Amino acid sequence: MKKHTGSGVKTFKLECCGSRIYASRLKSWLKIAVNPQLEELVVSLPVVYDAKHYNFPCPLLFNGSGKSISYLKPKGCAFHPMAGLGCLRKLHLSEVHITGEDLGCLLSNSFVLEELDLSKCNKITCLKIPSLLNQFNHLTVFGCKTLELIENKAPNLCTVRIDTTPVRLPFGDSLRVKNLEMLWPFEYNLVYYARAELPRIMPNLETLSISSAGEALNTPIVHAKFLHLKLLEICLSVAEGAFSPAYDYLSLAFFLDACPVLETFELSVYQTRMKHDSVSGDYSLLRKMPERHHISIKNVKIDGFCSAKSMIELTCHILDSATSLENLTLDTIYGADYEHVDRLAVHDIGGCSSPIGKRMIREAHKAILAIEKYIMGKVPSNVKLSIKKPCTQCHSVK
Repeated sequence: MKKHTGSGVKTFKLECCGSRIYASRLKSWLKIAVNPQLEELVVSLPVVYDAKHYNFPCPLLFNGSGKSISYLKPKGCAFHPMAGLGCLRKLHLSEVHITGEDLGCLLSNSFVLEELDLSKCNKITCLKIPSLLNQFNHLTVFGCKTLELIENKAPNLCTVRIDTTPVRLPFGDSLRVKNLEMLWPFEYNLVYYARAELPRIMPNLETLSISSAGEALNTPIVHAKFLHLKLLEICLSVAEGAFSPAYDYLSLAFFLDACPVLETFELSVYQTRMKHDSVSGDYSLLRKMPERHHISIKNVKIDGFCSAKSMIELTCHILDSATSLENLTLDTIYGADYEHVDRLAVHDIGGCSSPIGKRMIREAHKAILAIEKYIMGKVPSNVKLSIKKPCTQCHSVK
C-alpha cells in the first residue's frame, strides 16, 4: 500500500477475517486508498462484541478525497458521518454503530442516493428518509432490533426488503412500492397478513416474496385484490420439525384468486418431517374449489413437494383453472436449485442437494407416487411438466 500512490484507484475492498485490526495501520491504508477518483469503498472489519468499535475515519471521506464515491459499504465499525457524499448512490451498513441522527445527516445531504441497505445496525430507533431523495428506490432492513419506525418521504421508493411486516414496522408512503420482500425465519403468519392487509397498504405491488416460519390461520378470503401482481413467491420454512399440519395448502388458491394478472407462482416448503394427512383413495375424494380461471399464470413451481392431500388438491386446482399454464415444476427435494430433472446427472458432477433426513427421503418417494396417481393424468398436452425426483444414489430408500 505504501508503494502505491493511490492515484487512479477506483475500487478498494478490505475484508479482515481475523480477530482484531490495528486502527493506525488501517487509517494509513485508507489515507492511500481514498482519493478523488475512488468510486467503491468496502471495509469489512471483525465484529467485536462487548468492545469498543473501530472508529471509521470519516474526515477522510468528507474533506474532498471521497467526493466521487458512489458505493460505500462499511461493516463492523463505528460510523459518524459529518455531511453527505455528492456522488453516493448505494450505501450498505452492516453491524455498524451509527445513530439515526448521524444516518439522517448523511442521507439528507446525499442527493443522488438510490439504495440503502441496513443490517444489524442496533443503534437506530427511527430511520428518516427525506423527500429530497428523488432517485431513492431501494430499501433493505434486516436485523435492526431497536428500529421502531421508518419515516419514508422519498417519492420514488419502489423496492422494499424487510424482516417483518409494514404494520409492525411502518415506513410512511408506500403507494408507489412495486416490489416487496418479507423474509425472516422467525416471523409467523406472514402469508395471512399479506393477503389480508397488503392490497390496501401497497395496491401497486408487482412482485411479492414472503418467507413464513408458520401459519396459524389459513389464507383468508378478502375482496381486495392485487391488480398488478405478476410474481408471487411463498416460502414456508421450519428449521426443525413439520410445518403446521393444520395449515391447508389449498387455501392458497384464495391468494391466486386475488391476483388477476399473476404470471409466476412459486411455493417452497422446507420441513424435516411431514405431518399433514397424505393423499389416499380415489381422485373423486379430493376437494375442489369453486371454478376460477387464472388466465395469466404461465409458470408454477412447487419446491419441497410432498404427498399432503391439500398440496395435491392445490396442484390439481391450478391445473384446472390456469388456462394459460406453460410450465409446471414439482421438486420433491427442497432447496436443490438445479436445472437437471435427473438428479443423478448432478450427482455425477459433484453431488446432489444438501443432505436430508430419512423421513423426508421416504416422503419424497411417496410424493412421486402421488404425482403419478393424481397429477400426471391431469396435465394438458401443451403444459411442460418437470418432475424432479430423488437421486437414486443419495436418496434411496433401504
